Amino acid sequence: MKVKSTTPELHLPVVLDERDVDLIAEIQTGLPLTPNPYAEIGQRIGLSEAEVIERLQRLLQAGAIKRFGVVVRHHEIGYRANAMTVWNIPDEKVSELGECMGQFEFVTLCYRRPRRLPGWPYNLFTMVHGQDRNEVLSNIKQMAERCGLASMQYEVLFSKRRFKQRGAIYTASRESKGLSQRS
Repeated sequence: MKVKSTTPELHLPVVLDERDVDLIAEIQTGLPLTPNPYAEIGQRIGLSEAEVIERLQRLLQAGAIKRFGVVVRHHEIGYRANAMTVWNIPDEKVSELGECMGQFEFVTLCYRRPRRLPGWPYNLFTMVHGQDRNEVLSNIKQMAERCGLASMQYEVLFSKRRFKQRGAIYTASRESKGLSQRS
């Protein structure tokens, strides 16, 4: 896993047409689990498979869609232990150490947040998944050793309860608007 640069990319405002809005509404809850998901989406909104792919590429390139990926339900595939490790990293080292931490396969999220002093000194967060608590702790120890984090203050916060995990919803689906096919 690679950590992207913390320098935000500047994008010009994107003008969406009705088909773009329909496409975003269709993909925001996930792709259909079929051999040709883009063709199925296209059929629902009156576009060809090629048009769906072209529009998605354009929306990604323009910055209207920041990322397009999979939400993995870790528990269902055998990863029963999850921990957010919060780190108190000197501000001038956050990018360098975040890059190091983000390279480990067992780190699924790595991001910076502002400290909330005086009670919360942590500014770098890593989510680590494993099959059990011992594996997670071992992975965190390995990461700390290889990234030179031994002297850094940190806490390991194991998940106790799992909530629904999904991407953001930006627009109502066609079904919720009472539309089952393109009018």
